[in-house]
Amino acid sequence: MNANEMKQRFLASLIPAILLMAISAPAQAPRVSNAKMETRSAAAGLAPSFQSIVAGQASPAWVGYAVPSVSGDRQICCFDSFATNFDGNNGCGICRLEKSSGEITMNNRDSGGTVKLEGSRNIFVLFRVSDKRVEKIRMFSDDCQFDAGGLPLIWLTGAPAAESVALLAPFAQQAPDGDSNHGDRVSQEALGAIALTGDPAAGKALESFAAPNQPERLREKTAFWLGSARGKEGYEILKRMAHDDPSDRVREKVTFALSVSGQPEAVEEMIRMAKNDSSSRVRGQALFWLGQKAGQKAVATIIGAIENDPETEVKKKAVFALSQLPKDEGVPKLIEVAQSNRNREVRKQAMFWLGQSNDPRALAFFENVLEH
Repeated sequence: MNANEMKQRFLASLIPAILLMAISAPAQAPRVSNAKMETRSAAAGLAPSFQSIVAGQASPAWVGYAVPSVSGDRQICCFDSFATNFDGNNGCGICRLEKSSGEITMNNRDSGGTVKLEGSRNIFVLFRVSDKRVEKIRMFSDDCQFDAGGLPLIWLTGAPAAESVALLAPFAQQAPDGDSNHGDRVSQEALGAIALTGDPAAGKALESFAAPNQPERLREKTAFWLGSARGKEGYEILKRMAHDDPSDRVREKVTFALSVSGQPEAVEEMIRMAKNDSSSRVRGQALFWLGQKAGQKAVATIIGAIENDPETEVKKKAVFALSQLPKDEGVPKLIEVAQSNRNREVRKQAMFWLGQSNDPRALAFFENVLEH
């Protein structure tokens, strides 16, 4: 055995140990600057530890902890940080907690040829507290860096994931408070933190939020996170919502949630909704998002809606969906519709989108129409 082979065998023998270390490593603390950092244990219970801090915190401070992340190699950063500090190498710069707009960007990582054992194993959940109440909730992947703006940051160690879900759930269900959008904003932030938590309690909480007896606005927002973060489990809940939710508005949101789901069955459910949902608005939205997905099954459903749906508005949405297909698929179909569809409004819609395509075949079609 030569020296190179011996080196490769030695490195291979280390992989199980490295994986074991990764699995058993304790939840890490964040890399933070410009903060008065204090570490406390949540061993006595996350909720009592957290509530004790909030009850005694009249001046602004941040409180945070780490919990395991749901599966998937994603990066969650402050939008401001990602937009201004992105270094092109899977980094999101420094998140300035006191200056951030509060929007996040969530991206699948591009490995750029770098082999990784795994993505982020934890997410950080942070609360801004002041006047003895929670003002904001933030969530980030565990590779983000923070600037706390000179405020205290109280970091809780040993926070169980299921207890985090229980702590966040009342915030997720919080209703808008009068003219302020504070309650609605906190609700959205808490929902996202629950959805990205890698614990069965998170899936159960989201399923309860999606039940028909919950407020419509909560069901709408839950649908998005079910599609974008919860995989097969999320798809199954979305499918039930697509069939059973009594609100047309919620089922419209479900069409989008299905479009961002990575589950292959999601396209089949969108097709069913485009064909069979009782609401023309929902059928139209399903067609719209099918247009973004493309594929032969989607094309057949879109053409079927143009030919067979009883509502002109749905037919027009289907024409728009054709315009979103790759040009080699969409332009010829649009020309066919413009030439032969019996509905005048549908023909006009097809001609409009042909005009927007800047495709030579569309120009030739218009020249032919004008000449005759």
